[in-house]
Amino acid sequence: MVLDRFPKQRAELPEAYRKIYNGHYLRNREGRYATTSLSQKLESWMHRKVAEDQADLSPDAATLEIGAGTLNQLKYEPAGRPYDIVEPFRELFDGSPWLDRVRDVYSDLAEVPATMRYDRITSIAAFEHIVDLPLLVARAVGHLKDTGRLRVAIPNEGTLMWTLGTMVTGFEFKRRYGLDYRTLMQYEHVNTAREIEDVLEHFFDSCRCSVFGLNRALAFYRFYDCSGPRRGQAAAYLARRSTA
Repeated sequence: MVLDRFPKQRAELPEAYRKIYNGHYLRNREGRYATTSLSQKLESWMHRKVAEDQADLSPDAATLEIGAGTLNQLKYEPAGRPYDIVEPFRELFDGSPWLDRVRDVYSDLAEVPATMRYDRITSIAAFEHIVDLPLLVARAVGHLKDTGRLRVAIPNEGTLMWTLGTMVTGFEFKRRYGLDYRTLMQYEHVNTAREIEDVLEHFFDSCRCSVFGLNRALAFYRFYDCSGPRRGQAAAYLARRSTA
Protein backbone atom coordinates (compact mmCIF):
# COMPACT_ATOMS: atom_id res chain seq x y z
CA MET A 1 0.00 0.00 0.00
CA VAL A 2 1.37 3.40 -0.97
CA LEU A 3 0.69 4.88 2.50
CA ASP A 4 3.17 2.42 3.98
CA ARG A 5 5.99 4.25 2.18
CA PHE A 6 5.49 7.27 4.42
CA PRO A 7 6.89 9.14 6.18
CA LYS A 8 9.88 9.26 3.88
CA GLN A 9 13.40 10.22 4.82
CA ARG A 10 14.98 13.01 2.83
CA ALA A 11 18.58 12.23 1.91
CA GLU A 12 21.19 14.55 3.36
CA LEU A 13 22.19 17.27 0.92
CA PRO A 14 25.96 17.32 0.17
CA GLU A 15 27.84 20.30 1.57
CA ALA A 16 28.45 21.92 -1.82
CA TYR A 17 24.69 22.01 -2.41
CA ARG A 18 23.91 23.27 1.11
CA LYS A 19 26.15 26.29 0.52
CA ILE A 20 24.14 27.50 -2.45
CA TYR A 21 20.73 26.07 -1.53
CA ASN A 22 18.90 29.03 0.03
CA GLY A 23 20.11 31.55 -2.52
CA HIS A 24 19.38 29.27 -5.45
CA TYR A 25 15.96 28.33 -4.12
CA LEU A 26 14.90 31.96 -3.70
CA ARG A 27 16.20 33.03 -7.12
CA ASN A 28 14.58 30.01 -8.71
CA ARG A 29 11.18 30.76 -7.16
CA GLU A 30 11.40 34.38 -8.27
CA GLY A 31 12.26 33.38 -11.84
CA ARG A 32 15.56 35.26 -11.98
CA TYR A 33 17.17 32.71 -14.29
CA ALA A 34 16.31 32.57 -18.00
CA THR A 35 15.26 28.91 -17.78
CA THR A 36 13.21 29.40 -14.61
CA SER A 37 11.50 32.40 -16.20
CA LEU A 38 10.48 30.10 -19.06
CA SER A 39 9.45 27.44 -16.55
CA GLN A 40 7.21 29.94 -14.78
CA LYS A 41 5.44 30.69 -18.05
CA LEU A 42 4.78 26.97 -18.49
CA GLU A 43 3.77 26.65 -14.84
CA SER A 44 1.05 29.24 -15.37
CA TRP A 45 -1.04 26.29 -16.59
CA MET A 46 -1.02 24.91 -13.04
CA HIS A 47 -2.06 28.26 -11.56
CA ARG A 48 -4.88 28.70 -14.06
CA LYS A 49 -6.20 25.17 -13.46
CA VAL A 50 -6.31 25.69 -9.69
CA ALA A 51 -8.22 28.96 -10.16
CA GLU A 52 -10.70 27.57 -12.72
CA ASP A 53 -13.43 27.05 -10.13
CA GLN A 54 -13.77 30.73 -9.24
CA ALA A 55 -17.03 31.27 -11.13
CA ASP A 56 -18.67 28.51 -9.05
CA LEU A 57 -17.71 29.97 -5.67
CA SER A 58 -19.74 32.18 -3.37
CA PRO A 59 -18.40 35.68 -2.63
CA ASP A 60 -17.32 34.60 0.87
CA ALA A 61 -15.73 31.26 -0.10
CA ALA A 62 -12.59 30.70 1.99
CA THR A 63 -9.33 29.27 0.63
CA LEU A 64 -6.28 27.77 2.31
CA GLU A 65 -3.20 27.46 0.10
CA ILE A 66 -0.55 24.93 1.15
CA GLY A 67 2.99 25.85 0.12
CA ALA A 68 2.11 29.37 -0.98
CA GLY A 69 5.72 30.33 -1.78
CA THR A 70 5.96 33.83 -3.27
CA LEU A 71 2.14 34.20 -3.27
CA ASN A 72 2.11 34.09 -7.08
CA GLN A 73 -1.18 32.16 -7.09
CA LEU A 74 -2.93 35.31 -5.89
CA LYS A 75 -2.48 36.83 -9.36
CA TYR A 76 -5.06 34.29 -10.51
CA GLU A 77 -7.44 34.57 -7.56
CA PRO A 78 -10.14 37.26 -7.15
CA ALA A 79 -9.69 39.78 -4.35
CA GLY A 80 -12.10 40.05 -1.46
CA ARG A 81 -12.45 36.42 -0.45
CA PRO A 82 -10.82 35.01 2.73
CA TYR A 83 -7.40 33.61 1.82
CA ASP A 84 -5.07 31.88 4.28
CA ILE A 85 -1.70 30.30 3.55
CA VAL A 86 0.66 27.65 4.88
CA GLU A 87 4.29 28.46 4.07
CA PRO A 88 7.30 27.71 6.32
CA PHE A 89 9.81 29.66 4.21
CA ARG A 90 8.82 33.20 5.18
CA GLU A 91 11.60 34.78 3.10
CA LEU A 92 9.64 33.81 0.00
CA PHE A 93 6.69 36.11 0.68
CA ASP A 94 8.07 38.83 2.96
CA GLY A 95 7.65 42.10 1.10
CA SER A 96 5.32 40.57 -1.49
CA PRO A 97 2.77 43.02 -2.96
CA TRP A 98 0.19 40.24 -2.53
CA LEU A 99 0.68 39.87 1.22
CA ASP A 100 -2.10 42.33 2.08
CA ARG A 101 -4.53 39.90 0.41
CA VAL A 102 -3.66 37.17 2.93
CA ARG A 103 -5.79 36.86 6.05
CA ASP A 104 -3.79 34.38 8.17
CA VAL A 105 -0.30 32.90 7.75
CA TYR A 106 0.70 29.50 9.15
CA SER A 107 4.11 27.85 8.97
CA ASP A 108 2.55 24.36 9.24
CA LEU A 109 -0.88 22.88 8.57
CA ALA A 110 -0.94 21.62 12.16
CA GLU A 111 -1.13 25.27 13.30
CA VAL A 112 -4.51 25.85 11.62
CA PRO A 113 -7.24 25.89 14.31
CA ALA A 114 -9.07 22.56 14.45
CA THR A 115 -12.45 24.28 13.97
CA MET A 116 -11.42 26.06 10.76
CA ARG A 117 -13.22 24.81 7.63
CA TYR A 118 -12.50 25.88 4.06
CA ASP A 119 -14.44 25.80 0.82
CA ARG A 120 -11.25 24.94 -0.99
CA ILE A 121 -7.70 23.96 -0.11
CA THR A 122 -5.18 24.47 -2.89
CA SER A 123 -1.55 23.66 -3.60
CA ILE A 124 0.72 24.34 -6.57
CA ALA A 125 4.02 22.48 -7.01
CA ALA A 126 4.32 21.56 -3.33
CA PHE A 127 3.06 18.01 -2.77
CA GLU A 128 6.09 16.49 -4.47
CA HIS A 129 8.22 17.99 -1.65
CA ILE A 130 6.23 16.66 1.35
CA VAL A 131 7.96 13.75 3.11
CA ASP A 132 4.83 12.92 5.13
CA LEU A 133 2.20 13.50 2.46
CA PRO A 134 -0.57 11.19 3.80
CA LEU A 135 -0.44 12.98 7.16
CA LEU A 136 -0.80 16.36 5.46
CA VAL A 137 -3.66 15.23 3.22
CA ALA A 138 -5.48 13.59 6.14
CA ARG A 139 -5.23 16.83 8.09
CA ALA A 140 -6.42 18.79 5.05
CA VAL A 141 -9.53 16.58 4.89
CA GLY A 142 -10.37 17.72 8.42
CA HIS A 143 -10.24 21.37 7.35
CA LEU A 144 -12.58 21.02 4.36
CA LYS A 145 -16.29 21.63 4.41
CA ASP A 146 -18.39 18.65 3.31
CA THR A 147 -18.70 20.26 -0.13
CA GLY A 148 -15.11 21.50 -0.08
CA ARG A 149 -12.50 20.56 -2.65
CA LEU A 150 -8.78 19.95 -2.63
CA ARG A 151 -7.26 21.37 -5.81
CA VAL A 152 -3.66 20.31 -6.40
CA ALA A 153 -1.27 20.95 -9.30
CA ILE A 154 2.07 19.13 -9.46
CA PRO A 155 4.99 18.47 -11.82
CA ASN A 156 4.79 15.09 -13.50
CA GLU A 157 7.68 13.74 -11.44
CA GLY A 158 8.70 10.15 -12.10
CA THR A 159 7.98 10.17 -15.83
CA LEU A 160 10.31 10.39 -18.82
CA MET A 161 8.62 13.58 -20.01
CA TRP A 162 9.39 15.39 -16.77
CA THR A 163 12.97 14.13 -16.74
CA LEU A 164 13.53 15.42 -20.27
CA GLY A 165 11.87 18.71 -19.38
CA THR A 166 14.32 19.38 -16.55
CA MET A 167 17.42 18.84 -18.69
CA VAL A 168 17.60 22.50 -19.78
CA THR A 169 17.42 23.65 -16.18
CA GLY A 170 20.09 21.08 -15.38
CA PHE A 171 22.44 22.52 -17.98
CA GLU A 172 22.10 26.02 -16.54
CA PHE A 173 22.55 24.73 -12.98
CA LYS A 174 25.72 22.89 -14.03
CA ARG A 175 27.09 25.97 -15.78
CA ARG A 176 26.37 28.25 -12.82
CA TYR A 177 27.41 26.00 -9.93
CA GLY A 178 29.38 23.12 -11.46
CA LEU A 179 27.02 20.66 -9.76
CA ASP A 180 24.68 17.92 -10.95
CA TYR A 181 21.06 19.14 -10.91
CA ARG A 182 19.77 15.59 -10.47
CA THR A 183 21.17 15.50 -6.93
CA LEU A 184 19.16 18.58 -6.02
CA MET A 185 16.00 17.20 -7.59
CA GLN A 186 16.35 13.90 -5.74
CA TYR A 187 16.60 15.89 -2.52
CA GLU A 188 13.66 18.17 -3.38
CA HIS A 189 11.18 15.86 -5.10
CA VAL A 190 10.59 12.98 -2.73
CA ASN A 191 7.22 11.96 -4.22
CA THR A 192 6.35 10.91 -7.74
CA ALA A 193 3.16 12.02 -9.45
CA ARG A 194 1.81 8.47 -9.21
CA GLU A 195 2.40 8.34 -5.46
CA ILE A 196 0.64 11.66 -5.00
CA GLU A 197 -2.33 10.44 -7.02
CA ASP A 198 -2.56 7.26 -4.91
CA VAL A 199 -2.54 9.26 -1.67
CA LEU A 200 -5.25 11.63 -2.93
CA GLU A 201 -7.46 8.75 -4.06
CA HIS A 202 -7.19 7.15 -0.63
CA PHE A 203 -8.67 10.19 1.11
CA PHE A 204 -11.24 11.42 -1.45
CA ASP A 205 -14.21 9.84 -3.23
CA SER A 206 -13.34 11.55 -6.50
CA CYS A 207 -10.02 12.81 -7.90
CA ARG A 208 -10.40 14.14 -11.42
CA CYS A 209 -7.07 14.48 -13.23
CA SER A 210 -6.13 16.87 -16.04
CA VAL A 211 -2.70 17.01 -17.68
CA PHE A 212 -0.56 19.54 -19.51
CA GLY A 213 0.32 17.14 -22.29
CA LEU A 214 -1.16 14.09 -24.00
CA ASN A 215 -1.75 11.77 -21.05
CA ARG A 216 -0.32 10.95 -17.61
CA ALA A 217 2.84 9.46 -19.14
CA LEU A 218 3.41 12.22 -21.70
CA ALA A 219 2.82 15.42 -19.75
CA PHE A 220 4.77 18.07 -17.89
CA TYR A 221 2.17 18.78 -15.20
CA ARG A 222 -0.90 17.25 -13.60
CA PHE A 223 -3.89 18.82 -11.88
CA TYR A 224 -6.27 17.08 -9.46
CA ASP A 225 -9.71 18.28 -8.42
CA CYS A 226 -10.59 16.19 -5.35
CA SER A 227 -14.07 16.11 -3.83
CA GLY A 228 -15.92 13.97 -1.29
CA PRO A 229 -13.45 14.08 1.60
CA ARG A 230 -13.36 10.70 3.35
CA ARG A 231 -13.41 11.82 6.95
CA GLY A 232 -13.50 8.28 8.29
CA GLN A 233 -10.39 7.33 6.33
CA ALA A 234 -8.60 10.48 7.47
CA ALA A 235 -9.56 10.05 11.12
CA ALA A 236 -8.48 6.41 11.13
CA TYR A 237 -5.14 7.27 9.58
CA LEU A 238 -4.49 10.12 12.04
CA ALA A 239 -5.40 7.85 14.95
CA ARG A 240 -3.05 5.15 13.71
CA ARG A 241 -0.23 7.63 13.30
CA SER A 242 -0.76 9.10 16.76
CA THR A 243 -0.26 5.68 18.36
CA ALA A 244 2.63 4.57 16.14
